[in-house]
Amino acid sequence: MKKRIFSLVLAVVMVFSLVGVLAACTDDDPVPTPPPVDDNGDEPTPTPPPADDEDENGEEPVAPAQVFRPRVVGEAFEMPEMVTELPREETLIFGGLQWEQPQGWHPFHGQALNFAIDQVGHGSRTLVYETPFMYNVLTDELIPLLAYGPFEWSADMTYLTYRMNPNAVWSDGTQVTAHDAAFTWEAGFYTHGGNTLWLDFIEDVVALDDETVQVQAVMYGDVPVFARQVERFIYEVYVLQEAWLRDLLERNDFDADEIAADPGYDFVWSGPFTRFFGDETRNVLVRDDYHWSQHDSMWGTVPTPRYIVALILEGGNPAVTAALMVGDIDMSQHFISDVHLLWEEQGLPISTFMDQPPFNISANMPTAHFNMTIPMLRDHVELRRAIAWAVDYEAIIANAMTNQSPTFAQYPRSLFAPVPGEQALYNQAEVAHLQWTGGEVDRANDLLDETGLFPMGDDGWRTYNGERISIVASAPSGWTDWEASIEIIAAAGASIGIEITTLFPSEAEFYDFTAAAPPNPDSPGIFMFWTPSITRVGAWDRTRWLISSERLDEWPHNWNGANYSMFHNERANEIVRQIPLVTDDAELRALYTEAVYIYLYYVPSFSLMYRPAMFHTVNESVWTGFTEAGDGRNVPPLNGLSGYAVADLFNLRLVG
Repeated sequence: MKKRIFSLVLAVVMVFSLVGVLAACTDDDPVPTPPPVDDNGDEPTPTPPPADDEDENGEEPVAPAQVFRPRVVGEAFEMPEMVTELPREETLIFGGLQWEQPQGWHPFHGQALNFAIDQVGHGSRTLVYETPFMYNVLTDELIPLLAYGPFEWSADMTYLTYRMNPNAVWSDGTQVTAHDAAFTWEAGFYTHGGNTLWLDFIEDVVALDDETVQVQAVMYGDVPVFARQVERFIYEVYVLQEAWLRDLLERNDFDADEIAADPGYDFVWSGPFTRFFGDETRNVLVRDDYHWSQHDSMWGTVPTPRYIVALILEGGNPAVTAALMVGDIDMSQHFISDVHLLWEEQGLPISTFMDQPPFNISANMPTAHFNMTIPMLRDHVELRRAIAWAVDYEAIIANAMTNQSPTFAQYPRSLFAPVPGEQALYNQAEVAHLQWTGGEVDRANDLLDETGLFPMGDDGWRTYNGERISIVASAPSGWTDWEASIEIIAAAGASIGIEITTLFPSEAEFYDFTAAAPPNPDSPGIFMFWTPSITRVGAWDRTRWLISSERLDEWPHNWNGANYSMFHNERANEIVRQIPLVTDDAELRALYTEAVYIYLYYVPSFSLMYRPAMFHTVNESVWTGFTEAGDGRNVPPLNGLSGYAVADLFNLRLVG
């Protein structure tokens, strides 16, 4: 234990040398806010400060809380003056969300890698850009954001409508309208992947007037093709300003590659924060003190922190952990080994959503994909099975995940997350003979020996066509739990005579041979990637992600198609197409059971653990008021960033 503490202390010293110390606020710190205006458009006379430093009782006066008011149409955001130091009591600091400076600041950028921009099924991040609704993964509810009131389906279910909030204003002072939502849809056709995920379900998005948006469903006979996917669209996809989007398209000649390369630093936004500055150590957002969220139709106030900071730390998870421990990070989305020891043994003011394992909500299934463009892996399911059977998943969960995951004994492997709604979707008895628990080295060796294709040499290594089998397994550098998982896969390979070497490139380099471009025979033979998390259509989405080959022709930029294994099975494709049209529960369960059967029989990939959509660990040295299980607020533990989790930013208060 002493050695572990010494290592953490050393990491703390390294963090301080990288990012410095955020200074406390002084009376000289600028407080840059736009000047308020009265009903006549004139600046009101400011209230003079007290003449004395003490009141009549000899006590220092208490400064009144700063009162803002929402921006009005015609009043543009004014960027505050640059500050040299961020006052700590106005700054909320994140860790584990940004590993390098973002290259772009709009959602259509090809490699934004931006902690403030993320359109995902468990809830998009709405600090800068906003969606019509926010999704609450805890309650499966959609809460209005840019929308005003609930959405409504037409009686014949051919379209969904919602109204735009009349109080919503763009940063340039113009009104947010239904036309912006409609043109965002239109612009998506000129970008990589803009509308790819939605074309099977959404026919069109139109503005009926300035306030009313109509989302028209693709119909199959007299039923919409997956109504819940249409509902997902209105909480996942940002509404962007039509005028700015037109400029983006025109200055890039409507060329998708050029649009993806345009950094978009002139972006217009509707959210409560915007880009302030960035350097090699941090990415900083500044609050719009006059954001429209202060209207009674929304939060009635602005977020508590004035500055949002995503630290960029060298050293991966250990460096982030060290900064979190000393209070240089308030909220962290990164894996921390034995996280409970931070409060149980070290007494730090650190906590997670739950105080018992698995500490957060397991919603994702990081998965090892076989690269089936490599003929040996594509043509021999026995080889894929043997590797998957031999892996010690108990070791991954106990060591790599430090028990921050349910086990595969508790939730046998399938296509589904360990939540009751998804687990009920398939008949486990029908696929139990295909499920495996791991660490089955003898069984794996027997299988390989039976084929006669992979003889064991005198040196303890198996060969194929006379050459030693050698496979590269990869995960992003710094993702320590993933790195540890890859090492355990490599050890499993050695136990059955398969040489598996590890490769841990940077995150950006890793994406180059996974999400940004299709795997090829020169790519690693095994690589980890996440799967879709809990959404309105999570079970189907994950099934499509892992076994459907319908979107394999969409690379480059196959962000929504997935199937990184390059697996092809026509029956799997048929099942994925059928599920959205089925309304009978028994028929749906039969289809999902067959999909699980295909997945476990062919083993194009194999999940290694169950994992939260986002880790949610907080240090309450500076801020308190973060969501906790059982607090009655029903705010999801997604770092105050995604979907309804942003409610945390309006609930925070300074400690003491």
